[in-house]
Amino acid sequence: MSSENLPQSPERADSPQAQRRKPRVAVVFGGRSSEHGISVVTAGAVMKAIDRTKYDVLPIGITTDGRWALTADEPERMAIADRKVPDVDRLAESAEGSVVLSVDPGSREVVYTEPGSVPKALGEVDVVFPVLHGPYGEDGTLQGLLELSGVPYVGAGVLASAVGQDKEYMKRVFLSFGLPVGPYEVVRPREWDSNPAAARKRIVDFAGEHGWPLFIKPARGGSSMGITKVDGVEGLDEAIEEARRHDPKFLVESLLRGREIECGVLEFEDGPRASVPAEIPPVTAHDFYDFEAKYIDSATGLVPAPLTEEETAEVQRLAVAAFDAVSCEGLVRADFFLTEDGTFVINEINTLPGFTPISMYPRMWQESGVSYPELVDRLIQAALTRSTGLR
Repeated sequence: MSSENLPQSPERADSPQAQRRKPRVAVVFGGRSSEHGISVVTAGAVMKAIDRTKYDVLPIGITTDGRWALTADEPERMAIADRKVPDVDRLAESAEGSVVLSVDPGSREVVYTEPGSVPKALGEVDVVFPVLHGPYGEDGTLQGLLELSGVPYVGAGVLASAVGQDKEYMKRVFLSFGLPVGPYEVVRPREWDSNPAAARKRIVDFAGEHGWPLFIKPARGGSSMGITKVDGVEGLDEAIEEARRHDPKFLVESLLRGREIECGVLEFEDGPRASVPAEIPPVTAHDFYDFEAKYIDSATGLVPAPLTEEETAEVQRLAVAAFDAVSCEGLVRADFFLTEDGTFVINEINTLPGFTPISMYPRMWQESGVSYPELVDRLIQAALTRSTGLR
């Protein structure tokens, strides 16, 4: 990438000119997790929705091997095409150039480096909009870096991000706050590596108590990747290996018979509020609401969910309670089962949920009176007014 094509450096935040410039939003996407491609798709939608009369945008993609790369501001190249998700490596302006964010809280400076060239200062960023999913982005690691850098950012902080990514500890927090959670078991890496037979027996005993089928899923994953529905002992080992491909720690959950209900939470000036809920109807072409159903076949939910007023009020209450239990900020999508006996059971929360215009979270808020561009703007404005550090 030649220096003349680099983004122009805005004035420093403490200069008189900076008082007149637009806030600069760094959209950070991609990453090292298995959800890399979906992150790129989400970033494209966010970049397209950002009001360019109010903000400058700096797209920063993280490649699958962890390099921070400068990418072109071309959201149209970041969509799913021919059933394939995009990746940062193809979008990067240079195969070797990298972006570095200063860890000096007084700087917020972004520098572009390329072998054989003098480092180029790209100026400061005022806020980061992270749209990374999964480990190394949604799990508190990126949030910790941004805290060290003193750069405000959209969404949950370090603790809430870490808890929201690890389904075991998420459930433990929910239980400690009295929220209803379905039956589950956790198998940690050391247990599986040292005595897989004992771990396997524990899973089979769990099935004996709660019945088949079971769901085997990575403990720290998302977008339904690595999840397998298992109908009996014969499919167990293959399902475990698939989950461990994404995370050496995995969860075993029983089937909760009922309806899948989702609810969005958004932080307003007076506190978090819940959206109208949505329902994910049974997906006839798939065993369950898996990655293919969500993103490739674009299975859609019902917004708003056909619930009674009492049911709607209850799931909204539980969604906000889950948001508060994990000490979240900004946004959360809370996923529930409405069981056959009329009880809501929380499955999980997502601190950085799917965020394309057709994703459930934006659709729920659209139906609640907040359009997609308004949603993006509200999140940026909330981050700009929120300080980093302990709060």
